Amino acid sequence: MLGSRAEAEDIVQEAWLRWAEVDESTVELTGAYLSRLVTNLCLDKLRSAAAQREHYIGVWLPEPLLDDDDFFRWEPSPEKQAEFAQDVSVAFMLALERLSPLERAAFLLHDVFDLDFAELARHLGRSETACRQLASRARRNIKADYARREVAQEERDRLIEAFVHAVRSHDVGALAQMLTADAVALADGGGKVSAIPLPLRGNELIARTFIGFAQLPTSRGWRLVPIDVNGLPGCLIVDDLADGSPVQTIALAPSAREFDRVGAIYVQRNPDKLRAIARRS
Repeated sequence: MLGSRAEAEDIVQEAWLRWAEVDESTVELTGAYLSRLVTNLCLDKLRSAAAQREHYIGVWLPEPLLDDDDFFRWEPSPEKQAEFAQDVSVAFMLALERLSPLERAAFLLHDVFDLDFAELARHLGRSETACRQLASRARRNIKADYARREVAQEERDRLIEAFVHAVRSHDVGALAQMLTADAVALADGGGKVSAIPLPLRGNELIARTFIGFAQLPTSRGWRLVPIDVNGLPGCLIVDDLADGSPVQTIALAPSAREFDRVGAIYVQRNPDKLRAIARRS
């Protein structure tokens, strides 16, 4: 709901502190109480975040989640695990960003976590009719911005292998070839580190820019580690000259029209959003 692991951890901590002050004998349904509490805390955070992001420097992208994170192991079913990985993809999170806090909560709680409208109404303090309208409006906006597409493991492997090879060999033509002509690249530096301030459009421009960065002296210690990022094929770039510190993540989104090419590249460079990766490494 928040698009940030750090913010989610803060919410869990706040909910735990509030629960510690509650007389449990007065609570009939513990799960429902806690779920409602966390929802309300998230809504407050979203309203605050919406105001903050009006002043965000450059492109905003969600915090990266890597495929070996515990986050992706909470579902025992491989099918459910793959489906949930799609639901935290960068494109899906960007589509959620365009919703109001209430629309976002209604859509996630009903469509993703299967709460019925009666329970949703209790969570949000709205009527069932209002919740149906919120979820319906959110669903229309999501469908307009995001098309889910399953990516087979063989395709993932091929795309990331081609990307890594092109970058390592500084091959502009090879990188351009694996992108669609109307491909887009987005980079989030958060005003903390250098990043492309506006979206790059077009396979040739993106390829020249990426290879140009790869050829810079400051990139000579960078190592590309293939790994899934937010359910998409991608890589983690670490700086071996700086004790293996994470520099950025790159997620490759295959085109919905040309299945063998990449339609979007998402680069996360904001050190605040890489902090969990840095702690783990």
